[in-house]
Amino acid sequence: QFSTRVVSCRAAELRPEGGGEPVRGFEVVLEDTILFPEGGGQPDDRGLIGDVPVLRVTRRGPEALHFVPAALEPGVEVLLSLDWERRFDHMQQHSGQHLITAIADQMFGFKTTSWELGRQRSLIELDTPSVTAEQVEALERSVNEKIRDRVPVTVRELAADDPEIETVRSRGLPDDHVGPVRIIDIEGIDSNMCCGTHVSNLSDLQVIKLLGTEKGKKNKTNLVFLAGNRVLKSIEQSHNTEKALTSLLKTGPGEHVEAVRRLQSSVKLLQKNNLNLLRDIAVLIARDFKSKPAPKQLFVLHRKEGDSEFMNIIANEIGTEETLLFLTVGDEKEAGLFLLAGPAEAVEDLGPRVAELLGGKGAGKRGRFQGKASKMSHRAEVQALLQEFISHRSSEA
Repeated sequence: QFSTRVVSCRAAELRPEGGGEPVRGFEVVLEDTILFPEGGGQPDDRGLIGDVPVLRVTRRGPEALHFVPAALEPGVEVLLSLDWERRFDHMQQHSGQHLITAIADQMFGFKTTSWELGRQRSLIELDTPSVTAEQVEALERSVNEKIRDRVPVTVRELAADDPEIETVRSRGLPDDHVGPVRIIDIEGIDSNMCCGTHVSNLSDLQVIKLLGTEKGKKNKTNLVFLAGNRVLKSIEQSHNTEKALTSLLKTGPGEHVEAVRRLQSSVKLLQKNNLNLLRDIAVLIARDFKSKPAPKQLFVLHRKEGDSEFMNIIANEIGTEETLLFLTVGDEKEAGLFLLAGPAEAVEDLGPRVAELLGGKGAGKRGRFQGKASKMSHRAEVQALLQEFISHRSSEA
């Protein structure tokens, strides 16, 4: 916590991180702050000003802008509270990135070109087209050795024109930077220009887990990692998943993969058999309709189980030169598929109207119009439309 004073408060809008409509609120500037504004690859802090939640902290030159949902009176003294769990997580990930970056450069000459502190995992972009599994293993082993060595991490500030700045690792200063330059030193390992928040000793990182690599931008590789409490949370999630799978599969963790493979093979066989049965049913339905002495001009069928192929087989078997077919598959109360088949001119005219009644979309050619429907319960309205069309056509004839 930190006591400070409100300098200014003005109306503003905040765009949610996940998208959506802007949120109306206020941008507050304080005399000083303990909340870190987003920057340098690190997200911002969260907290409270009094009992008002801080929803975002950004930087404008030397000022930190605190976005809050309620106005605060300029000149009033306030108590600023920091969300420590979020802050410490960011400290662990950011210091972990510095350590991994430094050791990757020392061991293999891999330079870091950017990094991202994600909500669940973090990425370091390495300037190399590939990293082997053996290199990842050696890098993980080395960074965890440094953590066990309890290496100090210190912060110092230099004047912007200090020649020593040229000797530290840096991606350059922002154009709107003012004041001293902040240097993060990992004793004997790394010296880096950085505005972010960090631990004071590598032992605070607890452990680092390198999850592997992903293909990055052109000729670059993304290294995925977890640090500190995120490793513990990941282990807990994996253990809970393992327990659930053990209960479902009735096998020990070592047999889970093979058990899932067996299930996949069984499902594929069942799907194949089910498809064959649906084809047989489609043929039988069509033959039954054709065997009747006086075939009707309209054939309507709904079936919960089925797919587009099932409906097209029926249409092929019945033939659509004389008969208008309206076929649907899916849950009657939910979404599904539909097929309208028959004389080309009739289908071309009726297809879009059928799709509209069913709350869906479709396309047609050569006497068939098919698509997806969101209102399967409106099938009766479609049937009435088709019956009216046939009656009108018969009266004209």
